[in-house]
Amino acid sequence: MSKMFSELLKMASEQEQPQRLLFLFIRPEEKNARKQKKLQKGHLAPVMCVDKLPEELSGFEALVAEADSIDKSWQLMFVSGLSGSNNQAPSTEDAEPYLNKMTNDLVTGKNIANYLVLDRAGNPIEMMVN
Repeated sequence: MSKMFSELLKMASEQEQPQRLLFLFIRPEEKNARKQKKLQKGHLAPVMCVDKLPEELSGFEALVAEADSIDKSWQLMFVSGLSGSNNQAPSTEDAEPYLNKMTNDLVTGKNIANYLVLDRAGNPIEMMVN
């Protein structure tokens, strides 16, 4: 299991209020595939999104398998948390505007520093925006 993802689940369970985790799966689209990988430029395209309660997640590998069963083209995921109130976790309906915001942030390149970014192996990725 991804160490970063395990830590994320642990932190979510330790919060004062119940959490709902938000995942946006994305695919890089390169402008110039001939350039060296380190220097490639392009943009990130949203593929799909999902919200889950931490207890609905048995581990990173299970989340990857579920995502791959829908669309295998994703390469990265943005992760965020949504806090509940009055000891009640946010619902899927509560999460929808935040998933839409994540998608909008990705498309516009704004506020992406607010998200944990993981690759398919669960490694954290640092994003740079030009």
